[in-house]
Amino acid sequence: MKLTQYTDYSLRVLMYLAQQKKQSQIEEIANFYGISKNHLTKVVHQLVKLGYLKSIRGRNGGIILNKSPRDINIGKLVRLTEDHFELVECFNMETNTCPIALNCGLQGALNHALNEYLLTLDKYYLSDIIPKNTLKETLYTP
Repeated sequence: MKLTQYTDYSLRVLMYLAQQKKQSQIEEIANFYGISKNHLTKVVHQLVKLGYLKSIRGRNGGIILNKSPRDINIGKLVRLTEDHFELVECFNMETNTCPIALNCGLQGALNHALNEYLLTLDKYYLSDIIPKNTLKETLYTP
């Protein structure tokens, strides 16, 4: 299973912001990771819509976490940011052209593996994947 770049960037933004003592700008995060500011802007916009981030407008504006890192579940985030979980063609019966799909055991095995993968991610929160000494709980009051 490979996460999309969109999900990767979503996780990076949240991890970066969880370690900051202040609000940050998209350009700052893009420069830190060496990634496209335009692409990151789309990611941040979606994270604001999903309630993970708070956007502060104006001259001194920026973005900040809208929730505590202890309340941001990684499995849930991955489910919300991935566009699909079709590991193989037969996961989508509308576009499937595999002639053995109805008699093949691979789909069941891969589906089980995908479910276990997501269940494992459900056990982790943002607070679990960032260095412990950088959490600043004072930031997370919306």
